[in-house]
Amino acid sequence: MNKKLHLISLGCTKNLVDTEVMLGRLSEYEITDTPEDADVIIINTCGFIQSAKEESIQTILEISKYRKKGALLVASGCLSQRYQKELKELIPEIDIVTGVGDYDKIDKMLNSKKGYFSSNVFLANESTSRVITGSKIHAYIKISEGCNQNCSFCAIPSFKGRLHSRGIESVLKEIKYLNLQGYCDFTFIAQDSSSYMRDMGNQEGLIALIDAVEKQNLAKSARILYLYPSGTTTTLIHKIRDSKIFQNYFDMPIQHISDKMLQRMKRGANKAKHIQLLKTMREIEGSFVRSTIIIGHPGESEEEFEELCNFLENFIFDRLNIFAFSAEEGTSAYNMEEKIPTRIINKRINIVNKIIQSQQKQIYHQMLHQSYPIVLEGKSQISRYFYSARDLRWAPEVDGEILINDSMLDDMILKSGYYEAILNEVKDGLLFAKVVKKIEC
Repeated sequence: MNKKLHLISLGCTKNLVDTEVMLGRLSEYEITDTPEDADVIIINTCGFIQSAKEESIQTILEISKYRKKGALLVASGCLSQRYQKELKELIPEIDIVTGVGDYDKIDKMLNSKKGYFSSNVFLANESTSRVITGSKIHAYIKISEGCNQNCSFCAIPSFKGRLHSRGIESVLKEIKYLNLQGYCDFTFIAQDSSSYMRDMGNQEGLIALIDAVEKQNLAKSARILYLYPSGTTTTLIHKIRDSKIFQNYFDMPIQHISDKMLQRMKRGANKAKHIQLLKTMREIEGSFVRSTIIIGHPGESEEEFEELCNFLENFIFDRLNIFAFSAEEGTSAYNMEEKIPTRIINKRINIVNKIIQSQQKQIYHQMLHQSYPIVLEGKSQISRYFYSARDLRWAPEVDGEILINDSMLDDMILKSGYYEAILNEVKDGLLFAKVVKKIEC
């Protein structure tokens, strides 16, 4: 009888790819959703900001209550990399602690019951075995690890290191391998995708990658996450616009809009460049623009916050994530003066949330009675009576779900794939649609 494995992946999609690598190395294990039945429990942690660290620690503590006698508890990932000594001391229930450099050695660690901490960050390539989770049609492809930016608030370079890119041929080989398994929708990810291959001396690596994927012609659809403003150009935006495969999807975290705040945050681009890039994106027909902002960074004045609010009221993002500033060890903002009290940060977040919620409601209602190409993944977790789908432009999970409650097709059993659907209802923040035809992959 095969041993059973319970694996939890926390944090971002980049973490998920590393989790899938571990699944690939442990293919002989039977996956179980019940931690009490598992012989091995792995928690791939996130250590990006305080709330993520707290979630990771709480998950480890909670899951350790349910493991059976003799089961191994493993903590891997970013939190483990940043706080390996503290984790071993504070949570002795953990049997193996490993960081971000040895996901492909997880089988050896389980055999030896000893954690590894390589000096280099692990980056999957075309020869790395992965088990894709959550979809039969979509897969993430990580094109680089690490980051050469020096944002005041970000600790990622301290534990992920400097930028390290894969070659284009490596990416193409992975696409070919995944396509043979039926995957044709891809999301390309990195800490800073716009800097892809700059560590190799290629200043336009992402443009070259888009051209190569187009020429290969195996991907049906794709999108790119995590464009950094200082590395994003009009040429890149237009390259995405002109692509037949890459969607008009622009995920560019701005973090703020005030010139003084952008300078404090060490973002490397000013307000004028942000606005120029965002306008160029928005002028593209059917563009989908996503971003993130940070509220409460040290030194953020009322005037600067109001400047941000005024901008958000006038430039409507399709999706916008809001983060409260988190003081992280090893960052320049950690020791900055003029800390913003938590009560003021929360007040400001509430103000921005009201702006965003109103806009989101408006965006959803504008989608009503419109036809969209969608990717259908299977049954929705909301109810077995609905299929789960997303707009073809959208990235999985982060951009939302479209619930399919009707179909004009003769076969009422819908398989994973591409369809055309008409949005027919918005209710309680949920989108409902009717499938009108199948689009061949």
